[in-house]
Amino acid sequence: MSAYKKVSAVLFALFVISGVGASAQEPSWQARLAQVLPLMGHRNWIMIVDSAYPLQSSAGVETLETNTDQLEVIRKVLSAVDSSIHVRPVVYMDAELPFVPEKDAPGVTAYRQAIKTVLAGDRITSLPHEQIISKVDQVGKTFHIVVLKTTMTVPYSSVFLQLNCKYWSDDAEARLRKAISAGGTK
Repeated sequence: MSAYKKVSAVLFALFVISGVGASAQEPSWQARLAQVLPLMGHRNWIMIVDSAYPLQSSAGVETLETNTDQLEVIRKVLSAVDSSIHVRPVVYMDAELPFVPEKDAPGVTAYRQAIKTVLAGDRITSLPHEQIISKVDQVGKTFHIVVLKTTMTVPYSSVFLQLNCKYWSDDAEARLRKAISAGGTK
């Protein structure tokens, strides 16, 4: 074997071993969110969940491990959504959270205070956990959902963001529907 062929074989082996030329490395959760957020619209969801949230099997559900503090993930996601031109968040949280006692879930009291600060200014709809999961299950059959798993270990602490249209308000939609049902065009 010529010296050229030996060098070529060694370089090829190093190329394969190093992963260069193989499929691109899995993007970080921030990079993936930046890729998918422009594609998302009303009826899509972004869920920032605790570490025990189950891996869902619906085709429309994409789960990403963040290995990051939940409050930090929420801040980054809300910032990304706020910076978008097309979507705004409708925030859901588990109705069980206010009733979780500190003795059973150390840190829950501090978490409740911290999440109030992080979500200050956002209207929060509280529903029982099973109702939110049922909504997500239904939506996941038709629309894309991004689940961001965090290092949070407090139960019922997940934050669910249903995306809605930023440039078309709920009030505008209600007026439109009223006009359509009345047979008008205004």
